[in-house]
Amino acid sequence: MAASPPLDTSPDTSATSDLERRVMETVMTSETRGVPPWLCAVKVAQCCGNDETDTPGFPNADLASIMVSNLCFSHNTPYMWKLLEQSMATKLVYPLHVLALLTSRITKSIDDTLQLSNTNRFENWDLGMAVVLFLVSAISSLLDCVLQDWGSLVASQCQLVNEGPQSMDVDVNSNLSNNKSKHLELLRQNHAFAALEVLENMCSSKYVKVSLRLVHLNMSESFKSLFQRLELLQAQNSSHESLLPAHNLLERLFSHVKDARNTDYRLKRRHLLGHVFGTGLADSPLSHLICAGRTSCWIPFDIFMEKVMDGKTFCPASSIEILTGLTKTLQIVNQASWHETFQALWISALRLVQRAREPMAGPVPYIESRLSMLLSIVPLSIALLLREESNATSEGISASSRKQSLVACLQSLTQFSRLLHPPEPVVCAANDAATKAAIVVTDFNMASSNQMMHRKYLTKAVGNLLHLMVESCIARDLIDTSAYFWPGYVIPCNVAKVPDSLLSEDCPWLNFMQGAPLAVSLQKVLINIPAPSVTELKKLNHLALHGSDEERSAAAKILCGASLARGWRVQEHVVHIIVRLLSPQLTLRSPGIGDANFYLSHMNMLAALLSCLSHNYIIQILSLYGLVPDVVAALMPLCEAFGLLPPPSISQSTGEEVSPYSVFSFAFLFLLRLCKYYGPDKEFYASSCGGPVRPDLKLDFLLLMRNSRIQKNTTLSNKYYANNVADPFHDLRCHLVYVDSFPKLRDWYFENQVYLTSNLSDECNGNRKREVANKILILVCRNMNKDEWSVSSSSSNSSSSKITHRSSSTFCSSTSGSISGSFESMSGDEIQGLPHYPAWELLEAVPLVLDAILNACAYGPISSRDLTIGLRDLVEFLPASIAAIIRYFKAEITRGAWNCVPLNGIDWPSPAEALDSFHLEVKEVLERVSIHIQNWYPQDLQPMLPLPLAAFLSLSITFKLDKKSEYTRGVIGQAIENYSRYCPWPIMLTVGALLIQKARRWHDFVVFLGARSHFTNDKDSVHQLLCSCFKSFLGPGSLVSKFTTSSNGVVGLLGESVCDRLAMHPGILFLNTCHVFRAPRYFSEVICKLVVDWTSKLAGEWNSGGPTQLKFGQTSLATALCEVRRVAILGASLLCMAGRSPLVQYLFEETAPTFLLSMHEERSKPTTWISSMLEGYAISYLLFFSAAIVWGVRAGTAPDKYRSSDMSPYAIKNHLGFIANVVEGNIVLRSNPDMWKAHVSSFVGLIVRFAPSWVPSTKLDALKKISDRLRGWHEYELALSLLELGGISAIEAALESLS
Repeated sequence: MAASPPLDTSPDTSATSDLERRVMETVMTSETRGVPPWLCAVKVAQCCGNDETDTPGFPNADLASIMVSNLCFSHNTPYMWKLLEQSMATKLVYPLHVLALLTSRITKSIDDTLQLSNTNRFENWDLGMAVVLFLVSAISSLLDCVLQDWGSLVASQCQLVNEGPQSMDVDVNSNLSNNKSKHLELLRQNHAFAALEVLENMCSSKYVKVSLRLVHLNMSESFKSLFQRLELLQAQNSSHESLLPAHNLLERLFSHVKDARNTDYRLKRRHLLGHVFGTGLADSPLSHLICAGRTSCWIPFDIFMEKVMDGKTFCPASSIEILTGLTKTLQIVNQASWHETFQALWISALRLVQRAREPMAGPVPYIESRLSMLLSIVPLSIALLLREESNATSEGISASSRKQSLVACLQSLTQFSRLLHPPEPVVCAANDAATKAAIVVTDFNMASSNQMMHRKYLTKAVGNLLHLMVESCIARDLIDTSAYFWPGYVIPCNVAKVPDSLLSEDCPWLNFMQGAPLAVSLQKVLINIPAPSVTELKKLNHLALHGSDEERSAAAKILCGASLARGWRVQEHVVHIIVRLLSPQLTLRSPGIGDANFYLSHMNMLAALLSCLSHNYIIQILSLYGLVPDVVAALMPLCEAFGLLPPPSISQSTGEEVSPYSVFSFAFLFLLRLCKYYGPDKEFYASSCGGPVRPDLKLDFLLLMRNSRIQKNTTLSNKYYANNVADPFHDLRCHLVYVDSFPKLRDWYFENQVYLTSNLSDECNGNRKREVANKILILVCRNMNKDEWSVSSSSSNSSSSKITHRSSSTFCSSTSGSISGSFESMSGDEIQGLPHYPAWELLEAVPLVLDAILNACAYGPISSRDLTIGLRDLVEFLPASIAAIIRYFKAEITRGAWNCVPLNGIDWPSPAEALDSFHLEVKEVLERVSIHIQNWYPQDLQPMLPLPLAAFLSLSITFKLDKKSEYTRGVIGQAIENYSRYCPWPIMLTVGALLIQKARRWHDFVVFLGARSHFTNDKDSVHQLLCSCFKSFLGPGSLVSKFTTSSNGVVGLLGESVCDRLAMHPGILFLNTCHVFRAPRYFSEVICKLVVDWTSKLAGEWNSGGPTQLKFGQTSLATALCEVRRVAILGASLLCMAGRSPLVQYLFEETAPTFLLSMHEERSKPTTWISSMLEGYAISYLLFFSAAIVWGVRAGTAPDKYRSSDMSPYAIKNHLGFIANVVEGNIVLRSNPDMWKAHVSSFVGLIVRFAPSWVPSTKLDALKKISDRLRGWHEYELALSLLELGGISAIEAALESLS
């Protein structure tokens, strides 16, 4: 088939060319003969026909194109313009079409003439850009002219002054020259005044102000240059008397330009409240809605601090960065002063400490990490804020003094005496801080009065938390020691004569710095006294790396003592030194394994360091500083290297035995705790459809975050050191770390991921592993029944093995490998020293041993007691084996292949004694937060547990609550908590009842754990808990009584103690259970519904007072709106802490649109207009505050910048696009129109007012549609402000909207 010929468009082209030729011949002939333009237009119309019979269609688009193309610029004559005017008047062409054709050509002409695009370096060019830049160019040129004229005037006046008086003999030519000069001066002065008048008239126009504001927002350099000219002009005006007549004119001009620079959009109260408030009210900025002085406005501080204390939430950035961003966000959103902001921040941290005055016993850090938040994290956050202000001031940006606000805030905190009362562990430290200030004040007073004997006396003073806060701020150069002289700061209690040797509180550290050896006595003292400064830490760091073995171990222990736990003035330095000591190979060499001798030379130091890091509060402190990824990267080469080393032991002078086994166990269990304890948030293992995606990818995530920081050069050591303090880590060389660099650790890690779905037969893949398992089996069984026994497989091709005992035999399902051993066949030396294998080989073989002995216990040859003893011997020999035990039991519990065993007190421990009381205590905790459980554990059912879980619990209760087993207990505690997620609710009650019998000190903690495990799968209980959170925070009373009740607010939500289970508050329980709930997106739906329901209740209370006129005794609508804001900010805070960025994104994409589109259909009763309006505001507030808390509202306020910086514009852009589709009619709106209007206007207003950086990412088409609808609602200023923030592409649309 032949190909079709191409379309030929030449006839149309030739026809157009022929028409252009005929038209232009007619025009030129008419112009030459002087034909009037109207007659020429008639002749041109005749030319548009192809022949005499054709009747051309007018208006004619081709004719318009021909006339404009020749007018610009080949035939640009007055006659042609008159002809074009006649053609438009007689409708030969479309006027708008002609205007559109002229626009692009005129724009290009302006650009070619003034070279605006080249000057401002813009590629995309349109009319709006041309107009704006033309105005800027014209204003700048006029200012330059005025500056030039005024400069000449000043120069001439100076010349007259310098020349002095002239002689009387004046020449005629000289007189003429002087007259000419005066005339020129007068012309310059008049021209300058005329130019200023033109500029003032121009800039007073709203159109020019908007144009200048667009330049300020999108072309800051151009506006800055213009403003500098204006400032120079003002400086000249004020410095010369001859220019003073133009002062008022210049002041008005300056005011107009400053108005254009002000981008703060203020929502008008009459627009926001509709027809309730009439005209004449003040145009204040949300004064009734913000309530900046109320505690509820700062509830995100309290919720964030309490959430990070639970130890289950990993943040990719440090708490310092998150808290800094949150502080800036709340200061902007609440429109508060920095004094109010700092005061709210300090008070929230003080409340955090007071809630743990009497810590609950258990594997959860309480007072130490809370004090670190108050005395280290908060001051470091404030330091970043002060440094930001200092940088802004150095760049010429005016800013209010945050440092002065900090000083005033600290002085005002003395009124909160109850919050400042120090907990028992820090009473001595507070007294010492107060005594230090008292000594300084006493010395100063005595020196002023010439009393030289004051050094013989020591002034004692009683201190509180304020003294510790001030000392922390002084150490970081936030304030100076003049704080010691604040009124009422020092209250001395006595003056005593003491020896000179006791005058220095840091005497042991002084001896250490003077060269005293680290003897045992000095070492114990230094462990219990924090280091006073960074200088001492540098020396400890040097000793830990280059000292003798004893000095290295001692230095490591001292660093992990009081300097880390209570050294709040230098804590950020201590944690970085610890990371450095953990990774000497990683920082000095490559990120691989390295030389074994290198690790052996540091083994004593590493063993001492790792053994001291077992405390839970240390892990929590490392997490607060965002160093968990760095610690993980440091532990990986240690695990790899020491797991491959042979096990000879080295004895320290202290009698402690150090071996590669112990160092490997410390490092491996520490790594396990970090990876399990601080795994990724739900956003990293939830797909777009809500299903789980590889929940154990935690090590990869931590390494990804650590490598990302290094590549972005955002290490903490670059940020938190004061300018006058040298950073000891400036030479720290970091390498990227990957799992593949450590083969053994990588193999174990990936085997752990697939272990739930793999067969244990896959583990037995060589004689070497069976040989190692054989040796371990002898170790496990050496304290059991001494009868000879063996474990053998029936055949290599069979999946079953036979367990034979001399007195009995039975069969069970086991592995296809062969493990056999005879206790009597081994010599005594072998029994004492076995097994001598590297730790990694032992870990690989442990699952085979566990499978064998668990089968033996299930079918008779081994009793439950012997099983527990054998597991305990294995853990004591190699503590790291607890990781393999946990992994194996977790897999078996999840598979559900084992029968349950009765906990009868004979074969297995019985919880019957405490089961009923434990049930009642858990029920009491839940009822305290208004949660009522219907189904409880059956009373007549004997407690039973699956065999693996029973074996693991029996093992766990054998460990004592001492420091020696801290590492093992920490891992076991996490495992029990994780097991509770996979077990049904009654099983966890049985586990808890068993635990409180053996660990009585942990009684309250276990009860709390049992109550928390109830929320794993129960949506109804989660809903009840959230309802209780709202009720406790907002109060059950009316609008008027809510502001006067002391039992609601922060105290009602979080309480005054987290340690008293009888006074448990719903906020504490929610923050500690939200991470165990398996359907986190349910939080978004429930919180959104609760916000709307509470808003409806508020609207009903407001509307029940009768007529809408404001009168005494009736709540104002402004108060109702303020209460709506409280409801929304509570919901946003709970939502953000429960799931952070992914839940907020789900709120924007799914929950909020669903409520907005279908809320009206779901209701059976009709709603009033006030209810609909308040609900629209409530949803807007919920969306806005959720996004603000997670993503920030301005540049530099994003708390989650490492993972959420790209989500903010994406979610906001999508929601604004959704609004644009609804207002255009593409999506059917089934909700109340009043609610929709309130939502759109308030949400856009909040963004424009507080978060302008969210707008530029939105599509221009969506902004235009929303702006058009806002103008239809008479929100003209809001519509214009939205377009002004749309970026360069929205300049033309913003200018068009002015018409």
